[in-house]
Amino acid sequence: MKIAFIGLGNMGGGMAANLVKAGHEVHAFDLSEDALAKAAEHGCATYSAVPDAVAGVDAVVTMLPNGAIVKGVYTKDVIGKAPEGALFLDCSTIDLATAREVAGLADAAGYQMVDAPVSGGIAAANGGTLTFMVGGSDAAFEKARTVLEPMAKAVIHAGAIGSGQVAKMCNNMLLAIHMIGTCEALALAEKAGLDPQKFYEISSKSTGYNWSLNDYTPAPGVGATSPADNGYQGGFASALMLKDLRLAMEGAQTAGASVPMGEHAKAIYEAFVEAGNGGKDFGAIFTTL
Repeated sequence: MKIAFIGLGNMGGGMAANLVKAGHEVHAFDLSEDALAKAAEHGCATYSAVPDAVAGVDAVVTMLPNGAIVKGVYTKDVIGKAPEGALFLDCSTIDLATAREVAGLADAAGYQMVDAPVSGGIAAANGGTLTFMVGGSDAAFEKARTVLEPMAKAVIHAGAIGSGQVAKMCNNMLLAIHMIGTCEALALAEKAGLDPQKFYEISSKSTGYNWSLNDYTPAPGVGATSPADNGYQGGFASALMLKDLRLAMEGAQTAGASVPMGEHAKAIYEAFVEAGNGGKDFGAIFTTL
């Protein structure tokens, strides 16, 4: 299958490489020359313009920073430039309204499209073990599986178009909340005289079990290896978590949902990022406690 991959950042580069490993012909585009060079090293054919990259392909995968860029790329450079019948897969994490608008424009032009945001981070992108939350019709989802499975440990049909973005915003809101709670508990244990490693050993096997504690422990030298053991470098940047929390709060307002813990988590990450910590892993909230 010929697949155009647009957006070769920290996540997209590894994802495109895994498509090549699976035997697909990948046409890669990014504004970064370094990203294109790395893609070429992994076997991608590289292009300097999106319309050239999408010409003649069976599918277009996008992994882009925000909704405005997603809309701009599809309306200017993909819709009408990609062949009739090509499948569009947007793996970006963007606002629900834009995801549905772009899919509507694609549908009106005769294309099938899914929104397929991911969970798992850079290591999973490189390792081909991402979880994809896919919104779209049954027919579009079945076509998308062939493209997504080489990059995934799980490909889940969330529902109609936009459902992938709903799943992602809810998942990451929950992730932010339990990361903050995990940091607070670890800090309290230590200040109250309990060895944090002992707390980890107990809580990770008790009702306090959660992914942030068990698999991504945010205290240096405690529990599972994580960016905390590397000065909070790498991993999932706090600025990106804040972006996702803002999307979740927009979604909650539109849906009329009450999310007080989500609002508080957003305020905590806003203060952290505004203090100059946007590039640190989101587990670095531990350092504020």
